[in-house]
Amino acid sequence: MRTIDTSTVEEAVYRAALRAGVSLTASCRSALDKAYAAEDEGAAKFALGKLIENSNIAREKVMPVCQDTGMAVVLLEIGNEVFFEGAPLPEAVNSGVRRAYSDGYFRKSVCDPITRKNTADNTPAAIHTEIVAGDRVKLTFMPKGFGSENMSALYMLKPAQGTEGIIDAIVNTVKSAGSRPCPPVYVGVGIGGTFDGCAFLAKKALTRDIGTRSGRADIAGIEERALERINELNIGCQGFHGKVTALGVSCEWAPTHIAGLPVAVNIQCHCVRCVKEEI
Repeated sequence: MRTIDTSTVEEAVYRAALRAGVSLTASCRSALDKAYAAEDEGAAKFALGKLIENSNIAREKVMPVCQDTGMAVVLLEIGNEVFFEGAPLPEAVNSGVRRAYSDGYFRKSVCDPITRKNTADNTPAAIHTEIVAGDRVKLTFMPKGFGSENMSALYMLKPAQGTEGIIDAIVNTVKSAGSRPCPPVYVGVGIGGTFDGCAFLAKKALTRDIGTRSGRADIAGIEERALERINELNIGCQGFHGKVTALGVSCEWAPTHIAGLPVAVNIQCHCVRCVKEEI
């Protein structure tokens, strides 16, 4: 058994939030560079160049890479041999978020859903925990902007719709979103599970490096075919029409009930921010 004071988790969240707010992931920067190289001359290529320039300035000057510094999403894979002491874990996570958003001068965007009163410190975070083997804690911090979050969707498909139904759902979600989620987008997809579990799978898919493929050949096929069809939509960067509407599609899956086929599509804008730490 390994004892971890939750103040250690707080510090890890604090560091990760500060880094995530000012920098895109390495795989996102690489994907944007490839998109720029592949795009024809025109408005879409020009816009891609500005997105890349903006991300470079943000990283160099340690400034928010986007004005929407997002709702804090924190994923924790907790080893079954870990014992926490100190403040309750959610309290420690939220303290790290609170401090980072203040010290980083990040926009505070979290509010009551009915009164719309701002909580003024970007808490509470959306915290997801999983128990895994071992004595380590793997922490993933992802700021999620809502220009893209609002374009996400969940479908309860009929089992008979199968693979083609899944791909249609993914492509139609991106098509319906158009330019609103600031493309080129990164698409996280959850397949199977339950109504709520499927949405978590889609969120988790967005923490993968862009360009990685599922270990299952059939799921990898869905990723590849969906990406191909999305990039045939000609929406392009910021809706200016072009070859690259999506940087990638990543799918996570779970067993489901014989009567259902849940599919969740979580859209992420071009500004992919995700920092991982291990404690």
